[in-house]
Amino acid sequence: MAFLKNRTFVNVVIGGLIILALLGVIGTFTANPAGFIQSIAVMALVVLVVYFLVRKFTGSSPQKKEQRAFLKAAKKSKKRLLQKSGEGTVKTSSLGTLASLKKSNKTKKKSPAHLTVIDGKKGKKKNRASL
Repeated sequence: MAFLKNRTFVNVVIGGLIILALLGVIGTFTANPAGFIQSIAVMALVVLVVYFLVRKFTGSSPQKKEQRAFLKAAKKSKKRLLQKSGEGTVKTSSLGTLASLKKSNKTKKKSPAHLTVIDGKKGKKKNRASL
């Protein structure tokens, strides 16, 4: 397995495989062009069928639908905020709207936390040697 760590050996092997594949494709095309085109068409059809099946079964997950709904709501909220402030409409991508929403949340006036301070042993230092 040490020979696989050598990049030049791996490059030569991959290059050789590519050259052999090209020779095979050219040979098949020159020997039987109609059969070659038919096999390419069948392979493309199979790839398309597999692609659409995979998209159908994995593409409609509830998380993606929720994400789309969130992005749509974020765009509406952004438009509403812009119309209230009188800035007009601004075109932004969905990522831009998320970033601007996060930024606007930071700039909002925060309500007081109503926290109380409990006086404890502030003046007494820990004895670190005993740990």
